[in-house]
Parts: sequence; C-alpha cells; structure tokens
Amino acid sequence: MATDRYAAFWNRNGVGAVMLGPVEWLFRRAVTRRRARAATVAQWIDAPVVVVGNISVGGTGKTPLVHWLVETAAGMGFSPGIILRGHRGRVRGVMPVSADGDPRLVGDEAVLLARRTGRPVVIGADRPAAGRTLLNTAAVDLVISDDGLQHYALGRDVEIAVIDAGRVHGNGRCLPAGPLREPMDRLEEVDLVLGNGQWINGCGGMFEIVPEPLRALPGTEKAGDPPTPGCAVHAVAGIGNPERFFATLKAMGFLVHAHPLGDHHAFRPDDLRFEDDAPVIVTEKDAVKCRGMAPTNSWYLPVAARPDTETAVRLGELLGLARRRFLNRGTGS
Repeated sequence: MATDRYAAFWNRNGVGAVMLGPVEWLFRRAVTRRRARAATVAQWIDAPVVVVGNISVGGTGKTPLVHWLVETAAGMGFSPGIILRGHRGRVRGVMPVSADGDPRLVGDEAVLLARRTGRPVVIGADRPAAGRTLLNTAAVDLVISDDGLQHYALGRDVEIAVIDAGRVHGNGRCLPAGPLREPMDRLEEVDLVLGNGQWINGCGGMFEIVPEPLRALPGTEKAGDPPTPGCAVHAVAGIGNPERFFATLKAMGFLVHAHPLGDHHAFRPDDLRFEDDAPVIVTEKDAVKCRGMAPTNSWYLPVAARPDTETAVRLGELLGLARRRFLNRGTGS
C-alpha cells in the first residue's frame, strides 16, 4: 500500500480486487445495515449541522473546503464552529482546540483549522458530544464537520461529498477490494457532490485547491527570501495524497525532489534534513507539526479552496438551507 494508504490495485478491477470480493461483500452488508439504522441512532444538536466528507479513503481536499465554508458562513452572518475527529491525536474524549494547540495531542488538521480560521474548533470521535461541547463553550450558531459522512450518530442538516478528480472512485469497489467506504449510490443521498480539480460526471459542482505565497516554517522566520520558480527544492508531505502537493509545486515551476511520508506522519528533525542546502517545502497541514525542528531554509505552502462561481452560489444556498432545515426540525414541521 502506498504512503497515503491508497492501494495501487484499487485503480483497477484486477486479480487482487476479485480475490477480496467475499470480504467486500461482508463490508457492504455491514455498511448497508449501519445506513439503515442511521435515522434511529442520529443525535441532533441545537444548531444547523453541515457535514463535509467523502466516500473514499485518501485525501480529497476537504479541509481547505471547510475553511472556505467557514469564512463564507461568517460573511453571511453566521457564527460558525468546526468539529472533527482529531485523527492521530492522543486525546480520548472531547476537547476544544486552540490555535497554539499541540498537534500530537489533538491532531494536525484540528490545529491547522484553528489557526487558519480563528474560529472555535472541537475534536472528538463522538461527533454529537463534540458538537454539544462546541455549542456549550463558544457562541456558535452553525456547526461544520470536517469529515464524518459515515458517522451517523450525528444528525446533519446538509451533506457535502468531495471527490478527488485525479482518482474519482478507483475501481468502484468497497473496502478492502477497492477504495470506497460506502457504495457509490451513497452519493445520491447527499445534498451536493463536488469534484476537486475539475467537473466530474455526476457532480453538482467543482472547486480547485490554489496555492498561496510560501511562508517560513514557524521558528524559521529569519529564513530570508523564499525560493523562486526554477529552484530545486525538497518537497516533504505527510498527507493523504502527497502526489497532489508535489504536482502543485511542479506546476509552480520548482524542481521537486519528492519525499512522501505516511498520512498524519509524526515528524522528526531528520525528516527535514538533507545532504544538500536546497530549500525544504512542506504542506500547510504538516507545518503545524514542524515547529522548532526545521532547518533555516524551510517553508510551507498555504492553499485555499476556490469554487467556480456556480458552485460558490450553490454552497452559499446550502448554508442557508441548513438553517431552514434546523428551524423546521425545531418546530416539528
């Protein structure tokens, strides 16, 4: 399996996938039963809930989209907050996350969102408990869940599913024969399917992940000028789809020496030190874990989600729809 936990044979319906067919059948049955129970197990919290997720393993660009949604919601007059699992963090339970939080405790994505948005963030595998904690500890009137499409314990007013245009659905099969966490017909139930990178057949919109200017890694602010296109750089990525990061740097004109690491990798100083003095560039998500351990000439690449005009309008409408559905369930109508 590749460093982003995406198996090469998931891209084709070959021998490996076929041999895993019986296990896939059992997985599908379990998923179907969980989905059938969703309405009976869902716990609703006292605010509109928007879930941004996917049906496949690996990175699809959800977190930048969550950031965009949070900022858009704030511009519409909401006071949004964020919940997420806190993947690879050590906290067992529910905990608010600050911008200076320790990613080893609460997870890298949680600290990134707290820093980038400046909005309240709470982590917890128990999503309803995380949502209630968010509402009890901050002035929030809209809850946006980063991931959690399959966490049916949390009632949701709007669901948005994200698909990576580079991989789409792989071989279209469920785990472990393919990359899908749920069958593709699950997408027929969500409010909007978005393609990350381009329009995809069956999607209702698309967005791009666009790079912003390089910034010095925390603790290396005296690094001088950032590298410019044409320079050779060491690109280090511990994210779900590192190839997307490397491709972005190449498109910016850098000569990339790629160093893919596992998703949510726990960085050590040696991960950022090489025999030459070429600049080091990491992802924005990895940057929160590299404070105080990077050599001077080290940088990170901030990115932002940019929906096309039609998609941006539709996403804004969905935020309003979430509020209306919340009010309707509050009145029982």
